[in-house]
Amino acid sequence: MKTHVFSCIAVAGILLTGCFKSTRSISHSAYQEPPHAWAGLPQANSSSDAAFDYRGELSEFDILGLARNEIASEEDIAKALDAAKQVKLHRSSSILLIQSGAVIPDGPMVTALSRHFGVVPFSGVPPARASQDGQTESFDPQNYSRALRLAAARGGTDVIVCYWGILESETENLATKTISWVPVARWLVPDAKQQMRIRLKVALVDVRSGNWTIFSPKPFEDSRISASPRRGAVDQKQVEHLKQQAYVASAKDLVQLFSDVPLTD
Repeated sequence: MKTHVFSCIAVAGILLTGCFKSTRSISHSAYQEPPHAWAGLPQANSSSDAAFDYRGELSEFDILGLARNEIASEEDIAKALDAAKQVKLHRSSSILLIQSGAVIPDGPMVTALSRHFGVVPFSGVPPARASQDGQTESFDPQNYSRALRLAAARGGTDVIVCYWGILESETENLATKTISWVPVARWLVPDAKQQMRIRLKVALVDVRSGNWTIFSPKPFEDSRISASPRRGAVDQKQVEHLKQQAYVASAKDLVQLFSDVPLTD
């Protein structure tokens, strides 16, 4: 009988091996349950206000004021080069901060930038029109961008800072996954390893001139082992840890590359 049980467990171990890969926005970073034997069970419903539901990402075209079908001449390009200047922030600068896809920017990013500049949080919920690349954009990106710059000017901000971010994760079942199938009282068996990476992209737009630049801080990775009953909690701790690292790095890069403000620890 015991031999039969252990044989079943061994077979289950073979079936359970493999990885689950996912990509999600930092603005839609709730835990995603990987497909498994219990996928048919009903999932908990969200009770959040519909006004805060995730509606996709802002388009770079809207933020930068670029029309996809715009026809540019060589003269237009030469004039743009002559007028282009690097976006620069100063000690007295204030920024309009936007997190793509979020009603308000994440607190750690606001905190990281507030150490150096005045920060005005602004909505990053996109327009309703979907584009081919999965983002959403307005019918008139140039007008949308100007409206955004006007809002920033009326708020007394010098620069618009918009950032996008993705979380890439890969969950690998461990050999102990077979044990987690055996009901043993008070046992929490670590049975999966999740590797996660965060990547950010940050755009700066000068409110007065419309000049812009984009940069990306280095990606950060984190690996954690978890047990099934606490998988979601471990996942969210991993997300918050990576966000904190990426936001601090973004603020540091922004200060070093685009300001004359001395960097302090």
